[in-house]
Amino acid sequence: MMKIGAWAFLAGSAVTVAFHTAMMLGAPWGHLTMGGRWDGALPLPARGLSAVSAALILLMASVVAARAGLLAWRFPAWSMHAVVAFMVLSIAMHVATPSAAERQLWLPVILSMALGAAATLWSR
Repeated sequence: MMKIGAWAFLAGSAVTVAFHTAMMLGAPWGHLTMGGRWDGALPLPARGLSAVSAALILLMASVVAARAGLLAWRFPAWSMHAVVAFMVLSIAMHVATPSAAERQLWLPVILSMALGAAATLWSR
């Protein structure tokens, strides 16, 4: 169960990082992120936030992969709890977003990532 959960999290991470990379490069999908505040490409400061988001997702994916034994790195025991807590916060943020398009796209991805992270944390 741990490895299945980890792979679910990693798949969602790959999609999310690819999306944020496209946003950094000027993809015209601003309505699908950051509350749908912008139509078209994000302004430069918001592209920086996409870079931060991508880096954070990559870090969390590394924590999950290490916990599942898919990566030979070591992270503190609390780091997996932090990943699950962040995913729960992400669910709340995506439920509350004023952008229906963002919610429809990302809520299923975030839910699968949260379940994958929880399965990775609580499986032996």
